[in-house]
Amino acid sequence: MSLSRRRFLTTAAVATLGFPALVRARNLNSRLQVVAVGCDGKGFDDIKEIGSHAAVKYVGFCDVDAGRFRHADAAFPGVPHHADFRAMFAQLGDGFDAAIVSTPDHMHALPALLAMRMKKHVYLQKPLAHSIEEARLLRLEAARHGVRTQMGNQIHSRSEYRTAVRLIQEGRIGKVRATHSWLTNKGNGYTKLATRPPAGPVPPGLAWDLWLGTAAARPYAPAVYHPFNWRDWLDFGSGTLGDFGCHLLDPIFTALKLGAPIDAQADSTGLNPETWCEQETVRWTFPATPFTAPEGVTLHWYDGGRLPDLALARMPAGRTLPANGSILVGEHGAMVLPHVGMPTLYPEETFGLNLSPGERARRQRRLDAGEKDDRTVAAIKPADHRNHYHDWVDAALQGHETSANFAYAGPLTEAVLLGTVAARFSGQRLVWDAPGLRIANHAAADGFVRKGYRDGWKI
Repeated sequence: MSLSRRRFLTTAAVATLGFPALVRARNLNSRLQVVAVGCDGKGFDDIKEIGSHAAVKYVGFCDVDAGRFRHADAAFPGVPHHADFRAMFAQLGDGFDAAIVSTPDHMHALPALLAMRMKKHVYLQKPLAHSIEEARLLRLEAARHGVRTQMGNQIHSRSEYRTAVRLIQEGRIGKVRATHSWLTNKGNGYTKLATRPPAGPVPPGLAWDLWLGTAAARPYAPAVYHPFNWRDWLDFGSGTLGDFGCHLLDPIFTALKLGAPIDAQADSTGLNPETWCEQETVRWTFPATPFTAPEGVTLHWYDGGRLPDLALARMPAGRTLPANGSILVGEHGAMVLPHVGMPTLYPEETFGLNLSPGERARRQRRLDAGEKDDRTVAAIKPADHRNHYHDWVDAALQGHETSANFAYAGPLTEAVLLGTVAARFSGQRLVWDAPGLRIANHAAADGFVRKGYRDGWKI
């Protein structure tokens, strides 16, 4: 069910014209006309949250599976359906202002790039891309066309992560020399498969060729790739690190103001020709920033049941780490940051967490009065909560930037995806040349900075 050659060329031409930016984009009384690519699962979450903004009007829903419009239709009835985002973009032309892209990883970059080349604002799910090169292209194209962008790492805007960022930048644990982040998730159950599952009939309503998109052709397999278990497969997803790295590493990148890493090295159980590894530990080295130790900072990632050393957290005996989260190790102590949880500072004797309520209140009054006591946190005041989705809409209407725009999210995604490349070459240090967009010391690994595309679907 793919477009004819002529229709595709017409669509591609439309996508490169670069329609003028909206004159009404600075008028808060205007409606932002939005299309959505991917309409169920996380796609529906994004549609629902963004659609709760009073200024949003949906003008097109696109999904390759005709059975996945029902939730979006119930919440926002009457929006036209499309199967191919290229045809939707070409048909609507300047009749839409912004696009939400919530597809499998391998299909993140192409619709987002085409939309931005049409001067459309883009909300794009994490990770931004399926390859490091795609992440770089998305960042550059966003800057080139002056559109408002936001990555779908919505926890970035929540009070918990914003509080952690503020405490780190205030110097509460001192300069940070290392961080350790972990996810206990082991993937979707396909990480041990080295061969493809048996083919089966394509369900009615599913345009399998459109679902494959940029990926190499392969037969449909019932209940394996679509609608959810694509994450474990090399051709479609980015493994556990790609899935959650842009969440768990986000407050670290934000707090420390990190950019490109110097290198990356992984200890993994290894990949096979079809799926991502079952377990991995990844270490990145980053140059120093005002919030890190002078020698720089190392980031560590653990998944598949692997965990950091509990002693790093400096917690009292008997305490356990949260199921998913991070430890930030500083000069004066450690921060334990649960995934979607408020940070805690250790050791307790340094940060006053074992004080009586009265003493905590007295210390807090001294802090409020301006007394110098950088290391004692008698009570952590939460940061405000921001609406990640509405911030993007407001940015598109008012012309300001978002906090998780592609200028920020691009380098974060590049680092995460460098980690996934390192997992392919367990035990080997990969030296990253960010300006040159290459792995400088390993030709085989450098081959995974970019990816191939099916004819008719090239970036």
